[in-house]
Amino acid sequence: MQQKEFLNTVMPFKDKLFRLAKRLLVSTDEAEDATQEVLLKLWKNKSKIEQYNNVEAFAVTMTKNYCLDRLKSKQAGNLKLVHSNYTDESVSLQGRIETRDSLGWMSKIISKLPEQQRMVLQLRDIEQYEFNEIEEMLSMKATAVRVTLSRARKAVRDELTKTHSYGISK
Repeated sequence: MQQKEFLNTVMPFKDKLFRLAKRLLVSTDEAEDATQEVLLKLWKNKSKIEQYNNVEAFAVTMTKNYCLDRLKSKQAGNLKLVHSNYTDESVSLQGRIETRDSLGWMSKIISKLPEQQRMVLQLRDIEQYEFNEIEEMLSMKATAVRVTLSRARKAVRDELTKTHSYGISK
């Protein structure tokens, strides 16, 4: 595989790798390092890339594993999964404050979920991956992915209802 082919194959999903690393590692610098490390590993093994059915899923799995290894080495257990630097300039100041507050609450709630639930919720609801892609990335069976996602969503919904009377009209 030549450099041009490699770039055409890998660059379209480079930002997804960074976002996943950022959510897992929190630090932008750490996420950039993780993304660079994964891309470097892919480049070193470029001759084997064509053997993979889904290079993007393979790269996401590599990123997830690299980040989790980094977190284990630091003995850090607080994964932050919600995209917290969302801004929309067309929204009023009050809207931006409400959005930031909502993202903060979601981040706190999601951070309390078990690791597997956080990962499935992140990949499906935030990154918008298909179920079959998540199965491949996390080496899970289809039913396990769906059950895990359902439990994660229920836990988030229950916590929102308990904390904010979410969905209950007064």
